Amino acid sequence: MPCMRSKPPHKGNNKMIIKKHIDREGKVVLAVCDDYVKGKCFKEDGLQLDLSSNFYDGDKKSEEEIIEMIKEAYIVNMAGENSVNLGIRAGIIDEDKVLRIEGIPHAEAVIVREE
Repeated sequence: MPCMRSKPPHKGNNKMIIKKHIDREGKVVLAVCDDYVKGKCFKEDGLQLDLSSNFYDGDKKSEEEIIEMIKEAYIVNMAGENSVNLGIRAGIIDEDKVLRIEGIPHAEAVIVREE
């Protein structure tokens, strides 16, 4: 499905969707996005943020539930103001490393844990 220019998001919605994936090595990969950006695609300056794939088809969860899930994750993909801000507050995203496409923040974290 090709990306289409989207209207600016509704900032008042703070619901987040999270989907847990398990990679080939058994590590947890999380996809977290704000409810208002799920299903949309954003393009700017040759970059594309496609939130319409089933990679982001998860369940609505509270901040507390998402933080608990992050504790077991190896990789976390985050899109949308609330999701990325949660990643910053949780200490897994550096604010200065956040990419914005059509004003929508996106960040990824690889979390290295001592075994």
